[in-house]
Amino acid sequence: MNRLGKETSPYLRQHADNPVDWYPWCEEALARARREDRPILLSIGYSACHWCHVMAHESFADEATAALMNRHFINIKVDREERPDLDKIYQLSHQLLTQRGGGWPLTLFLSPHDQVAFFAGTYFPPTPRYGLPGFPELLTRVAAYYHQAGGEIRAQNQRLREALASLNPRGQHRDALEATPLDLARHHLGLAFDADHGGFGGAPKFPQPQNLERLLRHWAASGEQQALDMACHTLSRMAAGGLRDHLGGGFYRYAVDQDWQIPHFEKMLYDNAQLLALYAQAWAATGREDFAAVAHDTARWALDEMRAPGGAFHAALDADSEGEEGRYYVWRRAEVEALLEPAEYAAFANHYGLAEAANFEGRWHLRRDPDAAPVDEATRTLLERARRKLLQARRRRVPPGLDDKILTAWNALMIRGLAIAARHLGEDAYGAAADKALDFIRRELWRDGRLLATCKGGGAHLPAYLDDYAFLLDAVLELLQLRWRRTDLDFAVALAEVLLKHFADPQQGGFFFTADDHEALVYRPKPYGDDATPAGNGVAARALLRLGHLLGETRYLESAADTLRNAWPAVMELPHGHNTLLSALEDHLRAPSLIILRGPPEALTAWREACQRPYAPRRLCLVIPEDETRLPPPLAGCRAEAGVLAYVCHGTQCSAPLRSLEALRDHLRDTA
Repeated sequence: MNRLGKETSPYLRQHADNPVDWYPWCEEALARARREDRPILLSIGYSACHWCHVMAHESFADEATAALMNRHFINIKVDREERPDLDKIYQLSHQLLTQRGGGWPLTLFLSPHDQVAFFAGTYFPPTPRYGLPGFPELLTRVAAYYHQAGGEIRAQNQRLREALASLNPRGQHRDALEATPLDLARHHLGLAFDADHGGFGGAPKFPQPQNLERLLRHWAASGEQQALDMACHTLSRMAAGGLRDHLGGGFYRYAVDQDWQIPHFEKMLYDNAQLLALYAQAWAATGREDFAAVAHDTARWALDEMRAPGGAFHAALDADSEGEEGRYYVWRRAEVEALLEPAEYAAFANHYGLAEAANFEGRWHLRRDPDAAPVDEATRTLLERARRKLLQARRRRVPPGLDDKILTAWNALMIRGLAIAARHLGEDAYGAAADKALDFIRRELWRDGRLLATCKGGGAHLPAYLDDYAFLLDAVLELLQLRWRRTDLDFAVALAEVLLKHFADPQQGGFFFTADDHEALVYRPKPYGDDATPAGNGVAARALLRLGHLLGETRYLESAADTLRNAWPAVMELPHGHNTLLSALEDHLRAPSLIILRGPPEALTAWREACQRPYAPRRLCLVIPEDETRLPPPLAGCRAEAGVLAYVCHGTQCSAPLRSLEALRDHLRDTA
């Protein structure tokens, strides 16, 4: 009996017709495993994962393999996007057991009585190849090992538990926090930088937006041109190459090569949310119109292709369509020629690589030469006409699968990205879209003062994680800079209070990934390092510092400082792996600038633009209507009078109200 058909996860529902006796992660499955003393086969993946589909087709859809799984194991399927708590625990378990990085699909065998992994791997083929055993053979061997080596497994499980527990830092850094890791991170990023192609390291190459944001922030704080150049070179190469969809907008997950030409074709909401913010910030820092164009394309992709009814955003687009990776996106040369006029084709083929050899299994994946000279107006018109025609033709193809669940944390990243893009680019539609997404979360995923992590088809469930609260708090603060809503400030406070009450470690500092009333699992992680998304601890610390300075709330400031002190050994050991925490460290060492503007809306435009259009990552600017009277302290002291007033604060010190735009600009010259 397969129990996945009624799950909210499209990934789990993809396996509902397997002959495997699948369970979702649930007490029923765990209790049966204990009762029958059968090991648990835990398979973790996600809907846009190519190799997850491969293993599903080769093994989970195979009757003989499924019979082995059903005979020897209790089989549990997990969507890593809905259950990042389980994914974090078992990716770490895989790493400790194998001394290698993990990935997806993640395949683990757990002891039924404590859910500790005693064997781990990722993809296994149906027959021996790639140096891996065939999956049926592995199933038989693991089942036999479990029943023959109980004492050895129990001893190994105890060692693994101890190793997991040791991963959370203990104690707090006793000396004063200082700026050393900021300079160390810049140094290490320089060592890893690919001066030819941009980015860091070799293939496969990921966007790593936290690294690029650190370089932008380093430039903003120090004026070091090389840091800005490294960030801009990377952003330019990523946008020109095959990592970006040059017809429909948005970015793919990563490039399989060093020079960004051929991607793994899945499109994730969280990647695009972070890159949307980053390209908008890079435009604000440099004035480069190509960065603004990429930001607009990415926002349009999100609004056109990923927005759900009600205003929130879907999770991902698959890499595959019609059973082939990239089929939806690549072209045959004759197909393009047939769709375009000769002049359009000549311009397009030269600009997007069709004049060169095929680059993807006998077909062409579009990319540009990043060193090509700018095109003239006539060529630009031809290219735009060609792109419109090809995009229209592409939309008639069978599209990649859409993972249409709505994840709170990923939506929060997109709300933040849209708010930042709206502020820097002056695009009101992006702010309106961010508002609708936030309203959806409050309406559908905020229940009785707590967040839920995911919903689909009107059904919301699963207690939210650290990232959900931290990312959403950060997003609300970005939206408050775009437009004032007192209800959003109240919501930000509510989110912060849940973080402190249910996630904070009052003894050691920092925040656990799961709440204190979450389901008890093998391990309660306290993640400090960035990965594909920013570290929840770093985002929480940065957002609490901002909110604490805004409201004069010392509990928030102290909690952020305790997080930095607990994380300090990890930050010093690998500073460039903790870039989000470094942003919080900057704000701890030197309080961010807070600017409050009061006055009639029609008179505030120039004042707002002076504060919000430039790249100033350590500035928080709120435009509060003159008729707003319900302001909490210390905002209550920022009174509205005739005309426009600006209040500029640094930490606990605020200027006298500024009554001229020139005086405000004088103050802004020294803030970033």
